[in-house]
Formats: sequence, C-alpha cells, structure tokens
Amino acid sequence: MGTSLSSSASKATGVPGARRSGPERKPAVLGGRRRRLGWVWAGLGAVVVSAVGFTTVAKVVGHRDRVLVLSHDVSAGQVLKPSDLRGAEVAAETGVVTLADRDTVLGHRARVPLVAGTLLASGQVGTRADFPPAGSSQVSFAVEPGGAPPDLSRGERVAVLPGPGPAEGGARQSEESAPAASVVAGTVTGVRAPESAGGPRVVTVLVETAAARRAAQLDRPRLVVLPVAGREAP
Repeated sequence: MGTSLSSSASKATGVPGARRSGPERKPAVLGGRRRRLGWVWAGLGAVVVSAVGFTTVAKVVGHRDRVLVLSHDVSAGQVLKPSDLRGAEVAAETGVVTLADRDTVLGHRARVPLVAGTLLASGQVGTRADFPPAGSSQVSFAVEPGGAPPDLSRGERVAVLPGPGPAEGGARQSEESAPAASVVAGTVTGVRAPESAGGPRVVTVLVETAAARRAAQLDRPRLVVLPVAGREAP
C-alpha cells in the first residue's frame, strides 16, 4: 500500500505495516496506481457492503447490458438527479439498475453513500437514508498538515491516534507513547480539503458507536492507514 510506519508506530496501532501519516514520504505505487480498500465493515449488513463495494458486481454472463453508473460521489440521503448517473455497457448480473429503468430511481434517495464509477444497484436507492448502519457512527476530525497521508481517500481503513503533545523538556511525545486504549479504528467516509492554505483537512471516519465519544475527544488527531485485512503489509 504505502510506506510502512516504524516499529514503534506499529505497536501504537497494534497492526504491523500501517502507513505513516504526513507528507514527508511518498507512498509506494503498486501496479501504476494506488490500491483502494473496499468499503467493507464486519457485521454492517449486506446493503452497506453492496452500496460502497459494488465495483466488482460486473460479471461475465454471455451478453452486455446498458446499465447505470454513478457520475460522481453521492451522499447518503441525497436525491438522485439525472446528472448523478450515466450509462455504460457491461456484462452485469441481476440487481444492477439498467438504463431502461432510469426513471425508477431518479427522484429517490441514496440509502447509503454511493461512489463515483460504481454500478448502481436497486437496493441502494429508497425513500430514506440507511446510513450510518446500526452500531456505527460517523466522527469528523480536523486533521492538521502532516497528521494524515496527503493522498488519504474514502474507503481506506485507518487508525486514529491522539497527536503528539508537549513533553518534559519541550520534547514531543513519540508515537509509541500513545496508549493502545486511545487508538480508534474506522473507515474513511469523507475527506474535505482545507478552507485555507496550511489549514486542517476535515476527515470523516465511520467508527463503532461505542468508540465514537472516545474518538471525538482525541486531541490533535493523527490518522494512519492500516494494511488490507488478510494481506501481508508491503
């Protein structure tokens, strides 16, 4: 995925191979483009998984159909407009909304966040938003420059840690000094650019509701990207 954290940073997050926050190291490129993590959270329900991880729904079935694809990101609860969708010809399985059925989804609300470039599934559209899912909450963090990878994006699994603070003698606390209990893991659902040069980015992370209050109280939060589950960290 990217440049690995030092061994001390790995101890802080409890996951080896986490990518270091900050712009001082350029992330490694694998296969010409950076891999994106899928939007998968254990136990969040099939509708959420289908909503944000639907890029692999296309399947070879012997013919190609004209289907609907998201033109850009759509937030949960947003009413779908013609400009939000475009047609594409792919081999797709049942459940994907075809171009012929376009009028059946326009004017309806996205039940979950929809990602640009993915196929639209009928279960992703309804009369109201179903996000965040039960047991999860979204927390927004003001992340100072250097507090997260510069190319952080939606769908990446991250660990949120308290930022370094003044220590005795004016030194800064090291990453390994962060108590493991203060680390919160979650999935990035939004990244907003700074309002002014040198200002903080606003990063929204989906976390377990039980950890939401603790996450919101983290001082000067830092984010590190976690390795893909089930794979060795590069």
